[in-house]
Amino acid sequence: MFQLRKTIVSEDIISSDFVCNLSACKGACCIDGDAGAPLEESELQIMKDIYPKVKPFLRKEGIEAIEKQGVFTTNEDGEHETTLIDNKDCAYVIFDENNVALCAIEEAYNQGEVQWKKPVSCHLYPIRVHNYTAFSAVNYNRWEICDDACTLGKELQVPVYKFVKQALIRKFGEDWYVELEKVAAKIINK
Repeated sequence: MFQLRKTIVSEDIISSDFVCNLSACKGACCIDGDAGAPLEESELQIMKDIYPKVKPFLRKEGIEAIEKQGVFTTNEDGEHETTLIDNKDCAYVIFDENNVALCAIEEAYNQGEVQWKKPVSCHLYPIRVHNYTAFSAVNYNRWEICDDACTLGKELQVPVYKFVKQALIRKFGEDWYVELEKVAAKIINK
């Protein structure tokens, strides 16, 4: 672990390799698990505002879940998450012709319907950020459904922090990422 401004960063994001392998996992991270994707307070109004434009991209089950539970839910700890279908699939999941899970929000973004790509926690995955009073913890979330992504990342020699570069810049800014690259170079050259 090392400190970078107001973040405490796990060295795992530098020493571990990762490249999503959707042909192998089929987007399992969006349909497995027991919670929706974490949402930041600043994203809640965005979720409400974009829903009418994202709705045409959604599956019937997703629309039903959102209209029953809301565009996001709040768990027992007061944390906000994307809505789930039957406590499993993210309500915003759609499937392509190869049955790969995709994000309806990102599809609406790609087609120019909305100006917001998707929740930052989804964009950052496999990195998870936990906010505390004085700092944010930046950690690599290992999950066996991503084993193929680890294998592909190792084969291509792409560390986690490079795989999610754009998301890290979106979350923490370009200057923060430049500092991260400097720390990574020191760690790698030890």
